[in-house]
Amino acid sequence: MPYEKGQRLPAEHASKIGHIDLTKSEFVRKIVEDLGLNEESEDYSQRDMPIISVSNLGSTSLIPMIYGIDGSMQIIEEKGKWPFKRYAFIKTAMLRIDFRSLEKIDKNYPNPFELESLMKKSAIYHYTAFPLRNISYEGLNIYDAIRSIVFKSLKQTLEEEVLETLKWLLYEKWAATKKQLEFFECPHCHSPRATLEYDAEVGPCPICGREIFITDCLGFHQDMNQDIARDSIIGTYMIIHETLLMLTGVRLLWDRNKSVLKDSLFIKDGPLSIRAQYSKLVQPIRRFLSHARSCGIEVNILGQEKTGAFRDHFDMISPCIDAGYAFIPSSSYIIREIQGRSETGAPYGKDTNYGAKVFYKFNNYHKMVLNIPIGDYLSDPKENDLIGFERIMATLPSIISNRFEGAIYPIELANGIASLSSYPSAKVLELFASELRK
Repeated sequence: MPYEKGQRLPAEHASKIGHIDLTKSEFVRKIVEDLGLNEESEDYSQRDMPIISVSNLGSTSLIPMIYGIDGSMQIIEEKGKWPFKRYAFIKTAMLRIDFRSLEKIDKNYPNPFELESLMKKSAIYHYTAFPLRNISYEGLNIYDAIRSIVFKSLKQTLEEEVLETLKWLLYEKWAATKKQLEFFECPHCHSPRATLEYDAEVGPCPICGREIFITDCLGFHQDMNQDIARDSIIGTYMIIHETLLMLTGVRLLWDRNKSVLKDSLFIKDGPLSIRAQYSKLVQPIRRFLSHARSCGIEVNILGQEKTGAFRDHFDMISPCIDAGYAFIPSSSYIIREIQGRSETGAPYGKDTNYGAKVFYKFNNYHKMVLNIPIGDYLSDPKENDLIGFERIMATLPSIISNRFEGAIYPIELANGIASLSSYPSAKVLELFASELRK
């Protein structure tokens, strides 16, 4: 690997003649000569690809109310004086729009004043900040500061509604019986049998007696030590907050007006998955979606993956799929063709995903990797297993944006109000923090 660019000196460039020796190697030449096309593996049209037509859903009713959810973060490092301070800002947003509002906006050249008016009327924002290194908060070290900020941030969003959604999931309040909170690792004594009484937000650890938060069960403390937190905590918090913000809308409609919930579509930027120790939220989400479906209420949720391995794979196979068609890959297909690992391990997404992947080709310019919930886990989901599949796919053509390839307008709008750019946002936030700490 070459040396990267520094403050004074340029980056090291790759050799312009390094290929000469390689091309003269008899060993390499023999390998290249023996390379051949494995036609079976490349003929994707003959593989495990059941293609579904979604262009004949004209009689399916569209979903009139749409919510777009997105988030952004910026990590700041002040390098003026050692020890360098490191902290982060996070912003998430949920935007509600309906077709009447959407029809007034030009999807190719939207009027900024119309966008501003729409956002003021129907956007919900959340802001927070985290210390990561060489900073204290309220006299606490990094470890306890982040635990405290996670709890306070969820509690202050929408007047405690987002924290209530976390409790609603973990205690499964939609069910007829009171569910005990599952055991988790105590952030103090590290006993794996920490828990709280039903519906509690804060309480003593049953083992060591020290105060624990309901948010501790998510496991943020497992990604840091007393003085330093991993940057990955910031991305994880953003994903969890986006998920809880989305499900807060679901919960409020579930409690107040289920008929409106049936006619609402929640679109989240990114996959419908939560990884590592934080995946303990996945099973409650699945159980609720299955419960709602059994009650005759299909909760319409859609995730979109703009980048990553699935998007790269879809770009490769999309010539084999006609416009107006979709493909739902099985766990076996994902493991074999995308992850390139043995199928002897765990099925793909069994513990981490609450949505199935859907490759959808609207036309040659709009190819999307979507996620749609299935309730209980299935290794080979079909279109009838995906919750709200027909209505979601029938609605999509009406909310596709022409400003970016594969763009969905509600996500584009949500990103516009949630994003924090590297420049000038990062510099402005650094100056903002420096001024406040003077």
